[in-house]
Amino acid sequence: MVVKNQVQLITYPDSLGGDLKKLNLVLEQYFPDLFTGGIHILPPYPSSGDRGFAPLTYFEIEPQFGSWDDIVRISQKHPVLLDLMVNHISAKSVYFQDFIENGRDSKYADLFITLDKIWPDGKPVKEDIDKIFLRRQEPFSEFLIKKTGKTEKVWTTFGKTDPSEQIDLDIHSAGAKELISDFMKNFSKNGVSMVRLDAVGYVIKKLGTTCFFVEPDIFMFLEWISGLAKSFNIDLLPEIHGDYKTQFKLAEKGYWIYDFILPYLILDAFINKTSDKFVNYLKIRPHNQFTMLDCHDGIPVKPDLNGIYTKEDAQKIVNVCQERGANFSRVLSPEHIDPGGFDIHQIRGTIYSLLGADDDVYLSARALQFFTPGVPQVYYVGLLAGENDADLAAKTGEGRDINRHNFTMEEIEKNLKRPVVKKLIKMIQLRNHHPAFNGEFSVKPVSDQELSLTWTNKYHHASLYVDLMRGCSTITYSDISGKEVVFN
Repeated sequence: MVVKNQVQLITYPDSLGGDLKKLNLVLEQYFPDLFTGGIHILPPYPSSGDRGFAPLTYFEIEPQFGSWDDIVRISQKHPVLLDLMVNHISAKSVYFQDFIENGRDSKYADLFITLDKIWPDGKPVKEDIDKIFLRRQEPFSEFLIKKTGKTEKVWTTFGKTDPSEQIDLDIHSAGAKELISDFMKNFSKNGVSMVRLDAVGYVIKKLGTTCFFVEPDIFMFLEWISGLAKSFNIDLLPEIHGDYKTQFKLAEKGYWIYDFILPYLILDAFINKTSDKFVNYLKIRPHNQFTMLDCHDGIPVKPDLNGIYTKEDAQKIVNVCQERGANFSRVLSPEHIDPGGFDIHQIRGTIYSLLGADDDVYLSARALQFFTPGVPQVYYVGLLAGENDADLAAKTGEGRDINRHNFTMEEIEKNLKRPVVKKLIKMIQLRNHHPAFNGEFSVKPVSDQELSLTWTNKYHHASLYVDLMRGCSTITYSDISGKEVVFN
């Protein structure tokens, strides 16, 4: 597959209408030919937690969402991107349940990381744990083995429960490699064009390191899985939440990466009324990126923007977002918290709400995303300019649910009548089809309260001017005859 330079949609399988059949109906009825760049369907597999990110298997689709036939149907008109949680699998999977039953005698035992694979005596050392970039208080969970009546500790990077629902895989084991190969083969058989390697930065566990993006081991793994994916004509999108320089290392080796820096810098531009950081970033960023403003998690701050933000500016953004209803996830490891205590990992809220629920500001922010080099992705809540769903977050106790509202067909129809949504759809069509976006990109020097971005391709051009003080923007472009047109 060749990744198209067109806008992609990100959605849960049940968030636009209720299931995969309804999703296909929504695409056909309300957004025909709009997301020709692709559809990223967040995990549609049977799962025991984390809204699909604790998968039991990749061989099945959760029945309440539909079946693989529904995925194939969508793939006939849209490239489909699915997730592979390459770092972990559900505690309820047949693989780990067999381990709980039989312990070391399980035929699947080598899939998992028992602590003696890390510490020879199986006893974790605090000094080693203190170096790890933790996503929970301890990077392991304890389980009772039925056959022996004894407990086993296994590595669990993620999970809010104790024991965790997400059990790390030992990607060095022959069993794990065979399983990943079988998963990839099944994706290929069912029309999947691209696979996002969720949490791939955590797959290497090595004493004396952060256990995050451990070099050179991580590149050896990526080389192996890239070769595997290529054999099935599948592209890969590694998902790495780390220092932006870590992302750039991936880009230098030719991998697609996520622009997790962009959302914060766009917030910074509109809240702090300055284009300085945004323009400086445009000068250094690689272009082989998927750009985003919003997603199923939150807007990254630490560690993604280490070295880019100042504590004072970041705190102002955090404060404003909090006033606009945001909640936050925080860095757990003391080693990775800034001096003075700044510990924001992600800002959670809809991008429409975080930008003040102002149509002009929101559309200007989207324009900045679409004019920034890369493949744009639009999250389904952002597509409908959705506001914070604080009630859902309070009901579930999951802060990220503030930006995970499930839209009924009636709600979709209602939102499609809003001017902001209508204009966003027109902007997506312009970004998809205007030939200038396959040309050369440039940034014109203007004041620190303005931005001017231009794409030129032979006699075609498209330009964006943003006034940060007024929170508005203007797009001009050449039509088929070469005449200058103002987008409205």
